[in-house]
Amino acid sequence: MSFAVAFFVPLVVFLSIVAPLWIIFHYITKWKTMKKQDLGNGMVAVPKEELLKMRDVARKLADRVATLEKVLEQD
Repeated sequence: MSFAVAFFVPLVVFLSIVAPLWIIFHYITKWKTMKKQDLGNGMVAVPKEELLKMRDVARKLADRVATLEKVLEQD
């Protein structure tokens, strides 16, 4: 048995059977977790820690915008 056959046959089997199933089950799992977090009306449940991080980022960005406005006003 040549190297090409020993290498490519398992590769073809993997790419034709295992990889598609892996991808399908991955996205089914992602879909189910998103479905659990969906509250309806376009609302999604977000953990409190993530909300606090987003609040901090928003405050930092607001400070940056204020600084940029001050710099631009001086010109």
